[in-house]
Amino acid sequence: MSDQIPESWREVLEPVLATPEARQLGGFLKAQEAAEQQIYPPRGQRLRALELTPLDEVKVVILGQDPYHGPGQAHGLCFSVPEGVKVPPSLDNIYKELNDDLGVTIPGHGNLEHWARQGVLLLNNSLTVEAHKAGSHAKMGWSAITDAVVSAVADRAEPSVFILWGSHAQGKAARIPELANADRHLILKSVHPSPLSAYRGFFGSKPFSQANTFLQKNGREPIRW
Repeated sequence: MSDQIPESWREVLEPVLATPEARQLGGFLKAQEAAEQQIYPPRGQRLRALELTPLDEVKVVILGQDPYHGPGQAHGLCFSVPEGVKVPPSLDNIYKELNDDLGVTIPGHGNLEHWARQGVLLLNNSLTVEAHKAGSHAKMGWSAITDAVVSAVADRAEPSVFILWGSHAQGKAARIPELANADRHLILKSVHPSPLSAYRGFFGSKPFSQANTFLQKNGREPIRW
C-alpha cells in the first residue's frame, strides 16, 4: 500500500504502514478481492482524499465514518458522491445548512472535489467498505492509518479547522492527543447531518462561516464553499 500513498503524506504514514495492523489490512483487502467481494470505493480511488488535499495544503478536516456502500456512490471523499449520482440525505442536509449559513446556492450534484482541492480534507475513518454492509471494514486496520492522518494535520503549526459531526467523529478526535490538546486549531462539534439527528443541533450550527472566519483571522485563505 505504501507505493499508493501520495508524496506529501508519505513521510508521516510510512511508519504506520509498517505496523501489523496495516499489513493485516493489506492482506484482508487482497483476500476480499481474490474472493471477488465487491469493495467500495474501487481500487485507485481509496486514497482520493489524500491525493486531492496534500498535507501542507490542509485548512479544514471533515471526518466521516466509512464510505457509502451502494453502487457508484463512494469515490474516496467523505459525504461526497460523483456527479450524476443522487445526493445522499446527509449531504442534502449539509447543503441546506451551507445555504442558510452563507447563502451558497445548493448545487445540483454531490461532488465535493472542489472543496478538497481548496484544502478541505474529506476523510473517512475507514477508507473501504463491502457492498451493502455499512461498517464492514471498520475494524480491519484503517483507523491506525486515518488516526495518523489527523494527527499529522493537528501537529502542524498552521491553524486548521476540524469539523466533527456526530459522536463517531468526535470520539475519533478524542483518541488523538495532538488534537485533543491543541489550542491553535478550531474544533467545531455538532450532531451528525443525518435526517435522524440534523434537527437536534446540526441545523443552525453555522460551521462554514465559523471555519472561514477562523481561517481569515489566522491569515489563511477562506474556503469557497
